[in-house]
Amino acid sequence: MKIYANDRHALPLPQGHRFPSAKYRLLRERVRQTWPGWSIDEAEPASEGELALAHDPPYIQSVLDGTLSEAAQREIGFPWSPAMAERARRSVGATIAAARAALGDGVAVHLAGGTHHANRDRGSGYCVFNDVAVAARLMQAEVHRRERRLLRVWVIDLDVHQGNGTAEIFRDDPTVYTLSLHGARNFPARKVAGDLDVDLPDGCGDAHYLQALDDALALGWSRQRDMGVPGLAFYLAGADPHEGDRLGRLKLSAAGLAERDRRVLAALGHWRVPVALTMAGGYGQDIDVTVALQLETVRLAWQAWRHWHAGDSPAAAGAEQSTA
Repeated sequence: MKIYANDRHALPLPQGHRFPSAKYRLLRERVRQTWPGWSIDEAEPASEGELALAHDPPYIQSVLDGTLSEAAQREIGFPWSPAMAERARRSVGATIAAARAALGDGVAVHLAGGTHHANRDRGSGYCVFNDVAVAARLMQAEVHRRERRLLRVWVIDLDVHQGNGTAEIFRDDPTVYTLSLHGARNFPARKVAGDLDVDLPDGCGDAHYLQALDDALALGWSRQRDMGVPGLAFYLAGADPHEGDRLGRLKLSAAGLAERDRRVLAALGHWRVPVALTMAGGYGQDIDVTVALQLETVRLAWQAWRHWHAGDSPAAAGAEQSTA
């Protein structure tokens, strides 16, 4: 299974900043320790032309040349630096590489990414460029050029925060279907309606969450079949719905999060939809807990990759129901 990382390009953040940038390095190290034979690659940074598939050129230029206003930097949550701009390009590049790998290999992983608050003309919520939006548009262009066919894309966003930037970018695009399960009272305060949004109450636990997920996957798939089966999915497997997350406000257990991942990957495997995973959010009180949760996501992705190449899909509650 192809895995991509970009943690070598660390953010120079002030001491006490609440963004857990160390988790990306720690996750890569844990993956290497757990599976010593696996290769973890660093992708090329996204080009300005690739970024322009989802972002306005003036915004791209302001990030790359350091002319972002103070207000724009505050909205993103990071002070501008050359390293910040390079990391943002590298993050998009790694999701592009994972999407290409998934199209050829069934399942691939980016150990960061999922920057779903970035809009066409601005960043927000620790998101500079929208990696999934850029990668989706680029894969559509490459498949059309190579095979002369339309690639329909499904974005399954299970970060605890609604993917408002992704929803806005694809608002009028029937070729990309966005599904989001998120905390109703969490960031962003103003949600942007996607194709299927499921608002969850504070304190939502495993049983409620997993039932909502099953229902959303079933409804999303029925709508997908009406429009044409997707040829690629992006799965934002945020760890922030966990009960120990500082920003999540939901109460999923570690077992509940693993079951969430298992159900999504089982459904996509059953439908033979290639998937590129990104890790999205995770702001645990204990960073080691967040890393362990995301390591389990990687393990389940590997399991899904093995089943993909065996020609079947792992059993999971909801998969058969979703295709009924």
